[in-house]
Amino acid sequence: MKINKILIANRGEIALRILRTCKEMNIRSTVVYSDIDRTSLHVLYAEEAYSIGAPLSSESYLRIDKIIDVAKTASVDAIHPGYGFLSENAEFAEAVANNNMLFIGPSPETIKTLGDKTKAKSLASSCGVNSVPGASEPIDSLQSALETAEEIGFPVLLKAASGGGGKGMRIVNDSSAMEEMLRIASSEAESSFGDSRIFIEKYISCPHHIEFQILADTHGNTVHLGDRECSVQRRYQKIMEESPSPFITDEVRSKMGAHAVEIMKAAKYTGAGTVEFLVNSDMDYYFLEVNTRLQVEHTVTEMRTGIDLVKEQIRIAEGNELSFTQEEIMFTGHAIECRITSEDTSNDFLPTTGRIRSLCEPGGPGIRIDSGVRQGSEMSPYYDPLMSKLIVWGRNRSESIARCDRALSEYVISGLPTSIPFCKKVLKHNSFLEGNYDTTLSDSLMKNVAPADHDPERTAAAIGAAAYKVDSKPKNFSNGNSTNDNASAWKRSGRESSLR
Repeated sequence: MKINKILIANRGEIALRILRTCKEMNIRSTVVYSDIDRTSLHVLYAEEAYSIGAPLSSESYLRIDKIIDVAKTASVDAIHPGYGFLSENAEFAEAVANNNMLFIGPSPETIKTLGDKTKAKSLASSCGVNSVPGASEPIDSLQSALETAEEIGFPVLLKAASGGGGKGMRIVNDSSAMEEMLRIASSEAESSFGDSRIFIEKYISCPHHIEFQILADTHGNTVHLGDRECSVQRRYQKIMEESPSPFITDEVRSKMGAHAVEIMKAAKYTGAGTVEFLVNSDMDYYFLEVNTRLQVEHTVTEMRTGIDLVKEQIRIAEGNELSFTQEEIMFTGHAIECRITSEDTSNDFLPTTGRIRSLCEPGGPGIRIDSGVRQGSEMSPYYDPLMSKLIVWGRNRSESIARCDRALSEYVISGLPTSIPFCKKVLKHNSFLEGNYDTTLSDSLMKNVAPADHDPERTAAAIGAAAYKVDSKPKNFSNGNSTNDNASAWKRSGRESSLR
């Protein structure tokens, strides 16, 4: 079936990223937006936009009924869920199919199977991959959580039964913290995915978080597009990713890739998806989960392979075969992604709100910016603090790191704190430079972080005072041939300021 019109059931940079591919494929596009997103970049870029309610995601982006109603009104052929919100919601995928539209993703049955942690682990086990020890069913009470934790041993990790991206995840070191952490994890899971159920797993200390990108069509063809190292995290959410992983060997990489493909074939998977693993210091790897959607960090895979993953998602949904085999996929160079977020990294990554007063994005060879904001955009408390993604490519890892550092130095956002300073610190950390870091890297960095020295209000006041002082001086307007000392001093000052 040829897709002529797509509704994007998401917001921010991922909505804009999908819109751009639609335009390249000559596919008409429609977006939805909450009241607070009325002037957002994805709304302004789209051909059509429909309001779906109040800012709270539970009243807008998580409302299946409203999104389906818009899709009918707009007469779309398909819906792309992006990531987050309803992207891994089997009920939503089923509602799309029941209304004679294509869901750009796997089938509702596959989402249910892989979204069920017990079934997903069983599937991985049947493919010869060990999983992280944990409960076989969602915990239904504080008592059952404590019993399971005692059985597998503290520390344990609470995880949302639906969705991913670190939402609804909390580490519990002892029984005294269980009740509070369970309440927080359940509440966050409910607000993020509309599902408050929580699983419990053994917490593996100091692991590497490594994942494999998968593409699978409806004709039985399944390939992987390489690995991504995702161990730079805060609050169990990724903030920097790179491909390939500098830690695992080519032999381990080959085995993990083959296992990832085997797991997805066993699940009868179609579309783009990701198989995630935890890897210990001995390079033993454990199945973690499958994300049945596009990942935020899909960009580093695109930079290394030259394959537009959104385009492939759409082609697969139309019923086309993959246009390449595993052997035909070419991996070139090294790629790094930095998530630029509105967070105060000096205060435990506390999300911050406010208006972006000025914005200057980097450029040059090997630089890609996927952004959902512009100068004047307001960062609200209702959604994820992701503002944009900086993706860089280099011929090798050292060039990629140098290029990333240069690009971060050019990236200027004023009006609120961002993750840019933290990303720069990561790039200079010895463990990162050596390529032997794990998920504890952020914690070690945060122990030595000084309070933020960026005060946009003070900076603006200083600039204003300096401008007033210069402007209030007597002016000497000459015929242009004068060598007046005041004019020369002004020029020198301006040039020195520009150089600084």
